[in-house]
Amino acid sequence: MQVADRKTARTPAYVRWALPLLNDPRDGEFVGFMLGCFGFAAAGVGMFFSGPLLPYLAPVYLLVLAFGFLDRFTLLLHCTSHRPLFKPKHRALNEIVPWVLGPFFGQTPETYFAHHMGMHHPEENLPDDLSTTMPYHRDRFLDFLHYWAKFLFLGLVDLSRYMARKGRYRLLRRIFLGEGVYWVVVVGLLLVRPAAALVVFVGPLVLIRTLMMMGNWGQHAFVSQSAPESPYVSSITCINSRYNRRCFNDGYHIGHHLQARAHWTELPVEFEKNIELYVKNDAIVFQGIDFFLVWLLLMTKRWRTLARAYVRLPGAPERSEAEIIALLRERVRPFPA
Repeated sequence: MQVADRKTARTPAYVRWALPLLNDPRDGEFVGFMLGCFGFAAAGVGMFFSGPLLPYLAPVYLLVLAFGFLDRFTLLLHCTSHRPLFKPKHRALNEIVPWVLGPFFGQTPETYFAHHMGMHHPEENLPDDLSTTMPYHRDRFLDFLHYWAKFLFLGLVDLSRYMARKGRYRLLRRIFLGEGVYWVVVVGLLLVRPAAALVVFVGPLVLIRTLMMMGNWGQHAFVSQSAPESPYVSSITCINSRYNRRCFNDGYHIGHHLQARAHWTELPVEFEKNIELYVKNDAIVFQGIDFFLVWLLLMTKRWRTLARAYVRLPGAPERSEAEIIALLRERVRPFPA
């Protein structure tokens, strides 16, 4: 097995000026991407002044958003939530991603941070995790539909109740502030330019929350009934994929849950160094696919395709294709209530 995702961030010349501001020079790549995001956000502002051209520009705008920015921006937000991009003396600049750019990419300010850092990682896909996959048949579309609808329509209420129940009132205040400011602005824009507001803000919000649920489902689809608290068997890892090269090694999800503060460039190295632990814990590793394709293959029950992508780690038990499929089917069973 050869891992080809050991990419390190190379800082282009045009962002070198920002290096003294950064906590970690390996994140210079983020600055370059943020400049592109500002350009796209400017195009979003322009949509409000496009007049009769809006119906023609909107499909192009949404296609560029979906295929050029959405996945990378979400993982930019993810990485900078775990490790602030700018040094403490420049900490105000850390608000650029969630507050200035986030709304143009479907992210309401503060809510992602509260959900991911204040709830998902502490709960680790166990029953108190509001996005847990454990109760569901993870190869059934109707189960996913319930999961998606619960998150989309009740997620904010459930997250607020969770923070109150756990006494995390600072995060609760941040949720109220971020959601409140966002919706006051968006509702105002809907009253003035409804079509543009739907295209630039509401549509991307529904799209990214759907994609995040698909991604989380794929990340935590295969959970061992015997040790659901172990990241090795409650998460998966995807290697050697275009997704990793675009999205800052996000495919190394087991490693991320083991070391949430690890820098994104370190995750392939962590995987290679600790393959024996992955083998010992019978972790599931795929190559050449990503979490969204895992979700799609589960929804269409393409077990043989999943089995072909399954990585036989060195030293792991020898399994035939039928035995791999049996393992995968076993890991998607729902847990007893």
